[in-house]
Order: sequence, then structure tokens, then C-alpha cells
Amino acid sequence: MTEKNRTYITHLKVTDVPWHRLTTAYGRGTEFPTHLAVLERMEDMETVKKSLDQLTANMEHQSTLWHATPFGMVFLSRILEKALAESGQNPAAHFLAGELLDFFSCILQCFHDGDEMEHASPLPCFSDLLKEEYLWSEEYDEEEDEMRYEEDEVFPDDLFYSFYYYSWQAMKAYQDVLEQVPAEFSKPAAEVLELL
Repeated sequence: MTEKNRTYITHLKVTDVPWHRLTTAYGRGTEFPTHLAVLERMEDMETVKKSLDQLTANMEHQSTLWHATPFGMVFLSRILEKALAESGQNPAAHFLAGELLDFFSCILQCFHDGDEMEHASPLPCFSDLLKEEYLWSEEYDEEEDEMRYEEDEVFPDDLFYSFYYYSWQAMKAYQDVLEQVPAEFSKPAAEVLELL
């Protein structure tokens, strides 16, 4: 990982990301900040489950990753660190830590499956994913988005591969978190580390 990408990943703020212009499995990432905030608070099981379901369903669908996925992985990696730290005294945090480790394994498996196929090189920098040419319209229009999906090259090859590559890099930047987990999470954490 380049120092430039590591710095970008570790300093990125939720407000730096134009979520409403990034694609997900079911539309745009407009609601990502709300769901991420719910997960970060870890206040109760019901809201955590609901927001986690929304995020994971939109970030990965049938082994396909989306434009919002690598950015979601940056913040989920930080949330995992907090959930692991609080897992001993907060049932919602304990639940979330286990679920996130499973989800991380799923995302990494998608990356490896894609990596084994012939693919373009990733964009040079994580921040390149937010170049204006790759962002979708400021105003969400479902019909317009559907028409865009009809285009031959809806995502340029290097951009599409970057959804996978930078999802992996986002986790790689927080690898140390996985190396220091409470004993009860050692098995799922080891599985994630093996895939990293």
C-alpha cells in the first residue's frame, strides 16, 4: 500500500464522501452516513441490526461490489475497532463485531475472486474514485440511473476493478485491529487476516 493511499484512508471523514453520487446494489449511497452513525453509536440491537442489514445489502450483492463499497469499508473498519473494544460490556457491540468480521470475509472473498480473473489495473489513488467523471448526477433520478446502466461501459474497467481493490486496501489499512482481537473473536479474525 502506498503511503498516499494509507494517509487518505486513515484521514477520510464521512463528510468528505459524496455518498448521494455513488452507486450501490439498490440505488445510491445517500443513506450511508445515517446508517454508519447508528453503527458507531451501538446503542441498541434493533437499530444496529437494521442499519447493518441496509449497509451490507447495498455494499455487496451476489459477489458484486459497488462504488460506495470501498468507502463504506473504511468506516466499517473503524467501527469494527470500536465494537471489538466495547464487545465485553455492550451486547450490541459484541453482535456487531461478529457480524462485521463475517462481512469482511465475504468482501475479501469477492476481491480474491475478481482478482483471479483478467482485470484492468486499479486507479492509482483511492481518491481517484471521487473524480467528477466517475460520479453520478447530483440529483437522483431513478429512471436516468436505469438508462445509464443500459450503457455498454457503465463503469470503466479500471474504476470497476477499483471497487474491489480499494475495498481490500481499506481493510489492509486497519490490519492491526484484526491482529489484536479479544480471544473469542480470534477464529473469525484469523479467517479475515488469511484473506488479507
